[in-house]
Amino acid sequence: MLDKNCKASYTNYAKRTLLNGGKNLKTKIAELRKKRKISQEELATAVGVTRQTITSIEVEKYTASLVLAYKIAKYFDTTIEQIFIFSDTEEYDGKL
Repeated sequence: MLDKNCKASYTNYAKRTLLNGGKNLKTKIAELRKKRKISQEELATAVGVTRQTITSIEVEKYTASLVLAYKIAKYFDTTIEQIFIFSDTEEYDGKL
């Protein structure tokens, strides 16, 4: 279940981008990890994935699922939109 902070910040635009394969999705995970001085392994353990998954997301070879994006945002006590940057995507038209 989404907490109120993430649920309020979780937009259809973000949902569309993540479901669309995240073709234009950038991430701030490496930057946030470095600020907190945690390893990929520590983050992976905290959110229930492998270190390789975190590596793949950071180098943009893999797009996080919505559930994983939420877990990462919650871990860093922020919103999905603050971690995942949706750039050069089409304007959201209200249809999914």
